[in-house]
Amino acid sequence: MSNTTLTEASTSRFVRIQEGDLALQLHYNDCGSGDETVVMLHGSGPGASGWANFNRNIEPLVAAGYRVILMDCPGWSKSDPIVCTGSRSELNARALKGLMDAIGLDKAHLIGNSMGGHSAVAFALANPERVGKLILMGGGTGGVSSFVPMPTEGIKLIGALYRQPTIENLKRMMSVFVYDTSSLTEELFQARLDNMLTRRDHLENFVKSAEANPKQFPDVGHRLGEIKAPALVIWGRDDRFVPLDTGLRLVAGLQNAELHVFSRCGHWAQWEHADKFNRMVLDFLAH
Repeated sequence: MSNTTLTEASTSRFVRIQEGDLALQLHYNDCGSGDETVVMLHGSGPGASGWANFNRNIEPLVAAGYRVILMDCPGWSKSDPIVCTGSRSELNARALKGLMDAIGLDKAHLIGNSMGGHSAVAFALANPERVGKLILMGGGTGGVSSFVPMPTEGIKLIGALYRQPTIENLKRMMSVFVYDTSSLTEELFQARLDNMLTRRDHLENFVKSAEANPKQFPDVGHRLGEIKAPALVIWGRDDRFVPLDTGLRLVAGLQNAELHVFSRCGHWAQWEHADKFNRMVLDFLAH
């Protein structure tokens, strides 16, 4: 590892992919180098990006000798806009395959948060030979909760924020996004709002997508047993977006999975408990 400080700008890359009828430009960040690669897949919140979701997790992986790729999914950040009328999970999985093909990456470990978890599972189902290990937080399969009314409180607030991207709606959403709101600064709110408003086309397309197909993330619980890759499932006990019983369903369905539950943790485990999360991921990948 070099002593160069990793920044979003210095690691920013673009690539044009062609995966079947999917042709678009993707933005990604390429950090570090190593024999093994970790791909990080972000969630679906307005203004999300690979860097915004995982900036507390990149350097420990790079320091341990991994190459880290953060893909901005189609319709987010600096990647091309798109209206998704089918499965968003499968769309993102196809985009990831296109990215890996374009940069010559045969195989990778996948870390997916929320929508990224759904996308990682979809990729593993379609391309099992190209997956090393899976780390899934707050997502991985759809379906209803056995205990929490659906849609959940957090999902309702995300929808409201997409329709009306104001600082007030952002703060309402973020107030249930994490457990300890004292870590949410005005600077963080403003940066996230700026990211959202820079790409109003992404916001409008997300709303159009949901109107065309309300079930953007279909339930693949019946197929989880096909996945042989070792999986680490990490959840927040206090997740008000995707309830904990979804994580239990993942562990029950996957062939080779283990579960860690953080108390005092919402939907953003890799951010709220970054130090322990990073240690767990490094240990899981190495052993």
